[in-house]
Amino acid sequence: MIRDFFLGFIKIHILYHAGKKPVYGVWLIEELTRHGYQISPGTLYPTLHALTQKGYLRCYESVVSGKVRKYYELTDKGLVMLKEARAKISELVREVLLEEDE
Repeated sequence: MIRDFFLGFIKIHILYHAGKKPVYGVWLIEELTRHGYQISPGTLYPTLHALTQKGYLRCYESVVSGKVRKYYELTDKGLVMLKEARAKISELVREVLLEEDE
């Protein structure tokens, strides 16, 4: 259960960064590690593929240092999902962390 919980946060984090600039797998692994998440390529790449299949991300390839790199950027549908997720996160944070016990 805890793995599923954090995977949800990771998906939102991916959408957030893909909305700022195009991102790629190794960069995302490093970014998530910076936040304390240890995610393997075997988890990240299927997640990116699923987000792309659902239309939240768009994928394109670019050659970098002679190698093909896949970049991911947020779609309009992904932006809508990110906004909805932010609203839900905000609501949960207020309830779970900020409200005093009754």
